[in-house]
Amino acid sequence: MNAYQPRPESHAFILMEVLRAPEVLAELPALAEHAEPALLTQVIEEAGRFVGEVLSPLNRAGDEVGAQWKAGSVTMPPGFRDAYQAFWRAGWPSLACATEDGGQGLPTALEAVLHEMLNAANHGWTMAPGLLHGAYECLKHHASDEIKARYLEKLATGEWLATMCLTEPHAGSDLGLVRTRATPLPDGRFALSGTKIFISGGEHDLSDNIVHLVLARLPDAPPGPRGLSLFVVPKFDESGHRSAVHCERIEDKMGIHASPTCVLRFDEATASLVGEPGKGLNAMFVMMNAARLLVGLQGIGLLDAAWQKASAYAQERRQMRAPGSASRAGEADAIALHPAMQRILLTQRAWIDTGRVLAYRTALELDIQKHHPDAARREAAARWCSLVTPVLKSAWTEQAFIGASACLQVFGGHGYVREWGIEQHVRDARVAMIYEGTNEIQAIDLLIRKTLPDGAAALQTLLAELQADLTAMPEALAAHDAVQGFSDFVRSQVLPMVTAADAPADRAHWLADDFLRAFALVLMAWASARLAATPGAGDAPAAFWRFVWPEFDLRLRLMRSTLGAP
Repeated sequence: MNAYQPRPESHAFILMEVLRAPEVLAELPALAEHAEPALLTQVIEEAGRFVGEVLSPLNRAGDEVGAQWKAGSVTMPPGFRDAYQAFWRAGWPSLACATEDGGQGLPTALEAVLHEMLNAANHGWTMAPGLLHGAYECLKHHASDEIKARYLEKLATGEWLATMCLTEPHAGSDLGLVRTRATPLPDGRFALSGTKIFISGGEHDLSDNIVHLVLARLPDAPPGPRGLSLFVVPKFDESGHRSAVHCERIEDKMGIHASPTCVLRFDEATASLVGEPGKGLNAMFVMMNAARLLVGLQGIGLLDAAWQKASAYAQERRQMRAPGSASRAGEADAIALHPAMQRILLTQRAWIDTGRVLAYRTALELDIQKHHPDAARREAAARWCSLVTPVLKSAWTEQAFIGASACLQVFGGHGYVREWGIEQHVRDARVAMIYEGTNEIQAIDLLIRKTLPDGAAALQTLLAELQADLTAMPEALAAHDAVQGFSDFVRSQVLPMVTAADAPADRAHWLADDFLRAFALVLMAWASARLAATPGAGDAPAAFWRFVWPEFDLRLRLMRSTLGAP
């Protein structure tokens, strides 16, 4: 009961039956050869086999032993290095990387499925390769040919791991406060000095090298975020010497004990500039946006792992007679028959299945944005990814924590005891609401940066596209009305009252969290309709409308109150 087991058929069903991925991929010249259902299914099944046989059994020890720091070096829990070496040698990190860089050139959607499984099985271990694809894309788009020649294939294959070094003790989400300095050297490189904190995988023994991507400030740089440049610093340089990057300690955390969260000190470490001076955030956002989708998948995976445990326990645990039970007097029923437990389990199932639909579609849209021959279709894909990614990151990581706690409730007192394994999911899930841009920042990004500047034009276009899709499903009237209702609310309430000349400057900020959550529920309504229109979808669509959708009215009332509307 303690070990998560992937169910490849569930992932394949949503990707290929609900989202019809083979048809979507067949329209992309670069991926058409990988559109065969048999190939997609085989990759998903093999991923499930690796995750279930290799990673799931390490999760408990990873949590109990944790990463160990000693004299600047970090030793990972037993079995972790062997698992990682098997992982990259089997080609899993390279799924969606370009073939010319040592990758396999497969669809991004397969990488999404893989990472959901990895996080569900072993969140702490998966933190290490979680940044690989983002680092690869960052260097591929912004680095010089010299840097690409040294690092790109190593990152594409996963032979070397990577970090993202942004945060400093005085500068959390406000990157404009970064103080790490980059001093030019005679050979064209730079000497980096400063301290970075909360660096996931900043030091470990999983791979033979670690590539640090570091935000720092040149001597003549202006203050604020526009003065930041991006640099690459390897743990070991090309001659095999260790760089002047020191792991001063690892944090003692609430969860993800197997992931070393490091304090790194750069002591005039030799670095190379990535991209143009002062354009570091532009380059780094490539990595951050990739990471945000993966964090949304973390939320879905962790919630699924918690649901698996709670569902299995509910089938076995017998307590009292359930209402309406046919059991004889004095007999106890499995608690899975009790309505209170059914509500908990069905609610989480609705979040998991609709989240998969949205996350896997986002992965497909990333490939469409990159490869579709029609410019208008590429633009639509970019719009989807821009608006939906912050929702996935925020809403599903929040639900992972709330839902894991609800799943713990199914166990009663046993859930609070470590031997059952459910409490680890609650502890592990909490961090996903914080890193890669807090959930509050995701909400601000959605409303203030992506909705208000164009008068909600992009959002309304996306909502219209959802409505058009729903029109083809006559049984989806409720979902159609849900999308239309949100569209009308944005047009009639949000825009006029936030953009009015006399509106308080902070009104939109107060509104942002409820706005994102309401939009998440609307997206779930569409996803539920797609599920309901696909035979074999199970109980999730009905559970969504019964247990999850009523929250939408609450969010509208909260927004009306914030807006000062009657």
